[in-house]
Amino acid sequence: MLNADRGGWVFDAGFGVGHRLPRGERATSLFRFLHAADLHLDTQPSGLHGYPAEVAEVLRDASLQAFENLVDVAIDRQVSFCVFAGDIYDGAERGTRAELAFRRGLGRLAGAGIRSFVAHGNHDPVEQGWSTLSQWPEEVTVFGTGSPTTHTLELAGTTVAVHGVSYATRATTDNLALRFVRDPGADVQIGVLHTNVGDDPAHGNYAPCSLHDLRSVGLDYWALGHVHTRRVLAGADPWIVYPGNTQGRHAGASERGAKGAVVVEVGDDGTIAEPEFVPLDTVRFAEVELDATDLADPGALLDELSVLCDALRTEHPGRALVVRTTLRGRGPLHGLLADPTTMGDTLAELRSDWSGRSPVVWWDRIEDLTRPFLDPDEVARQDDFAGNTIRAIDSPLSDPDGDPGESLRTELDRLSKLSPSLRSLGVEVPPPDDPELVERARLLACDLLAEETR
Repeated sequence: MLNADRGGWVFDAGFGVGHRLPRGERATSLFRFLHAADLHLDTQPSGLHGYPAEVAEVLRDASLQAFENLVDVAIDRQVSFCVFAGDIYDGAERGTRAELAFRRGLGRLAGAGIRSFVAHGNHDPVEQGWSTLSQWPEEVTVFGTGSPTTHTLELAGTTVAVHGVSYATRATTDNLALRFVRDPGADVQIGVLHTNVGDDPAHGNYAPCSLHDLRSVGLDYWALGHVHTRRVLAGADPWIVYPGNTQGRHAGASERGAKGAVVVEVGDDGTIAEPEFVPLDTVRFAEVELDATDLADPGALLDELSVLCDALRTEHPGRALVVRTTLRGRGPLHGLLADPTTMGDTLAELRSDWSGRSPVVWWDRIEDLTRPFLDPDEVARQDDFAGNTIRAIDSPLSDPDGDPGESLRTELDRLSKLSPSLRSLGVEVPPPDDPELVERARLLACDLLAEETR
């Protein structure tokens, strides 16, 4: 039906990392579909403070613009249908702005002859909250609650079954995967489900199931939602895929980096190819680390952060950026940034330097994890608790009798009773024949002692 040749490219595991086919070979398919989840339309990014009006406007529209980008991709790539695996909206009270945007996008898809299959998840359950809309384009199928329903399409002589189910209420903890049933008359089978596979403790345990549960149904592709990090849990027999959310929502690890959907090709032999990740986000959250060891003052810090930001803009072209940075290392900058006023002024100057850029750049936070430079040998010469402690740590290492490792363990155990910091860290003893690790242990002891005596 559709020519799936993308300039002779096929895509490897890893989403969107491609290689060329040998000369003379062509990648063809019967059809392709788009799999998206966790749109959270009209959600506002959380955990950010103090941003100006121009940044607020970009953040407010980000999730809606990402969905518009999705519609553009679906039409441009001539997909046969789209599946949306839950959490279309951010809450049971969907909001008129979000619903109208979704309706408009689905209308554009329908106008291009593209079907849409929609499941609702824990954020937008069908029987809770309120909705302002009751009618959708004819080409839109919204899955009901309870038991999965099946809808079939004929595409290039191939019967495709799309199975799906929506949450009735937010607190859906039943194993919905076990309710899916393969359609014996279909050639290609796709399941749409919002679920926590494997009881992952990092995510709400909604509609939990196992990989075995999903495999046992006998489908060819599971279009999952709920987990915001892009993951392929199984590649073929069947494919089990989380595409991640379409737009990052905060600076946490699961929300950083490129966000989007996947385009899936079904080959001319009925097999499903590696899903291709397509970025859709308009605002990208990034976190970078900077070794501040050699930086003498806040001016040098600003220069280095500007270099990092230029690199980020090159890495993420065309996207607004929300940036956090963590400072590490030892040196004079530690003492300067310990003053809250200096840190606040440095961040304000950084924001000012990057204001007015297009796309927007917002420096959200600088986290200072630098340490003072302390010389253990110098500390050991002091006639105080810190000096006595470093000398006590050093002495077992030079003791020719006995096991230096055991001596050091005994000494650290004694010191941990005196120092809450050492006790809470559960300090491990490095091999005494590894000078680098021993020196790191001495530096750690200096740092902890400095904290204890402040």
